Amino acid sequence: MEHPKGYVRRIVTGHDQEGNAIVTEDGAAPSVHTNPKREGFYLTNLWATHETPAHVNNGVDPTAAPLKLEPPKNGTVVRIIEFGPEGEWLKKLDNDGAKTAFGAMGTDKASTYRAGGHPLMHRTETVDYALILEGEIVLVLDKEERLMKTGDFLVERGTNHAWANRSGKPCKVLFVLIDGKFDPEIGKHF
Repeated sequence: MEHPKGYVRRIVTGHDQEGNAIVTEDGAAPSVHTNPKREGFYLTNLWATHETPAHVNNGVDPTAAPLKLEPPKNGTVVRIIEFGPEGEWLKKLDNDGAKTAFGAMGTDKASTYRAGGHPLMHRTETVDYALILEGEIVLVLDKEERLMKTGDFLVERGTNHAWANRSGKPCKVLFVLIDGKFDPEIGKHF
């Protein structure tokens, strides 16, 4: 069976009235988002927590909230993003287009657009884990780049960065974002 772009099967467990472990949901993750400024982009929010330690309960689906790039304060978000290949659309992005792209993800303040750099550079006050599930993508930093391939893992600690898919094929990445606070020594630079 062919699934639509951004499709991820999500299974959620919980407890019944007697405290037994049960499956409460099994189907397509309902929170799938595209971006008007990034062709081939599909962001699927899988789950989020709103506090640490996380409340363990049978609460409502936290991905039903409006999309926001950053996790909730003191919380986490886990998502899969499919990055389509870069193309002509990227060359058309200016400062306003970059802000619109990040605005579509719930925040335009993350954009750190600078003429001559990758137009989708951004920074959040988070620690992010990224695992390449399929394909390859380039991690773009201020002064260097790293090609990441299937199975590669990244710990991204609040750095200015962008994701550049120069492969010509889609790339799927699993992300876990954890709310953070910049160390004063790092925070003084911006």
